[in-house]
Amino acid sequence: MTDREEPEPPEDPVADHQFSEGEGFDEPYEAFDLDPPELSVDDPSSVDPVDSRVVSDSLDERVVQNEDVDADELVDVGLSYLGINRHEQAADAFERAARFTDDEDLEQEAWVNKGIAHGQMEEWDEAVGAHREAIFVAEDGDFEAEAHTNLAYSLWEFGEDEEAYYHAEKAVRSNDRLPQAWYNLGFIENERERHEQALDALDNAIRLGFQQADVYEEKQRALEALGRDEEAQAVAEQAEEIREAQEQDLVERE
Repeated sequence: MTDREEPEPPEDPVADHQFSEGEGFDEPYEAFDLDPPELSVDDPSSVDPVDSRVVSDSLDERVVQNEDVDADELVDVGLSYLGINRHEQAADAFERAARFTDDEDLEQEAWVNKGIAHGQMEEWDEAVGAHREAIFVAEDGDFEAEAHTNLAYSLWEFGEDEEAYYHAEKAVRSNDRLPQAWYNLGFIENERERHEQALDALDNAIRLGFQQADVYEEKQRALEALGRDEEAQAVAEQAEEIREAQEQDLVERE
């Protein structure tokens, strides 16, 4: 994901691996209004209130010009939609942000997040297209590494293993300080049964501050495959401690 706040990854890193998405949103979402002024409807009685596409349809009908839209705020709205699992609305917001901005880096960020939203819905074809667009619009842009690492996983889910591996490596070459890129490379290396390479990548992710349970579970998988059982057990205990702390934090928030 990009450098804004994002939801947590799923429980099972092997079956349901998702890209690192930060520590999530704090409760309540004070800065988020489900009906922000930019996206208001002139006549609420003219639309079905349960129509999830009313925001995008309204914008299309108005033929809004670039200077009339705050694309950066649309990205924030999209991220807020992601935070409450309204992925279709998030994808719509990100696409409009990309369409209405003249800033290449902001456009790249919007396409990356659109791809992530589609990934959350397991729409891998659309996710691949969005991440490819992100790479195309801003070569060497601020979010190039994020685009490559998310494209890698989308391609992996889409069954394009070799190309997925290429983009996973491209991500760490684009930004070797991005821990999520190393984590995702480590995951793919494990899946390809290249466990020494997986271990190196996962250790890089940890050194760069990626302290979620998923990375330790992937490291445990690599160590077990290499026959380093005592180290694997110690790493498994670290993963469990982190997961318990995360669960306790969720309980305390409720």
